[in-house]
Amino acid sequence: MHEDFHRVHKEFFMFTGIIETLGTITKLQMELGNLHITVKSDISSELKIDQSVAHNGVCLTVVGLGNGTHTVTAIEETLNKTNLHELKVGDLVNLERCMQMNARLDGHIVQGHVDQTAVCTAFQSLDGSWEYTFEYDAASGNVTVEKGSICINGISLTVVNSKNNSFSVAIIPYTYEHTNLQQVRVGSTVNLEFDIIGKYVARLMQR
Repeated sequence: MHEDFHRVHKEFFMFTGIIETLGTITKLQMELGNLHITVKSDISSELKIDQSVAHNGVCLTVVGLGNGTHTVTAIEETLNKTNLHELKVGDLVNLERCMQMNARLDGHIVQGHVDQTAVCTAFQSLDGSWEYTFEYDAASGNVTVEKGSICINGISLTVVNSKNNSFSVAIIPYTYEHTNLQQVRVGSTVNLEFDIIGKYVARLMQR
């Protein structure tokens, strides 16, 4: 029931790409084609059943609550389109509750609808920052623009070195320490949500 409710109503929820906290995966349970994901976090005790929370940028509905934990369910379609199927117990996951309408938009408009995944092809530590390069399949028509916005694992970031099927991002120490980018290395798969304005412009250009 909760997943059906979420699929009908999730388009009304909006996120900012500013991660609230990191959660730790404590349990993973497959049931038919669905994956039940239990997460321990600082905000789990504040959540409610049916509340929408972005996990690595994927908007999911809370279906269960425990002692400092919460559980969400990812359906088969979601698992096929995101990196959630790669989660393991002990992994870190980026968490953000949906935006309140009277709050500041510190990141950019994020829907919690992952467009596709990308693979990290390069990682280097710079003088006080980190640079990641990601490559994705451009066949779906998604594009990035220099200095535009991109959402990676739910994190609002600025694109640099934009190319047809790849781009880079520069990460400051705070973002590195407070998100699961600290675990991303060459070969890691991440979730991408492209800028909503760019997606509309791309669709108009196709027409």
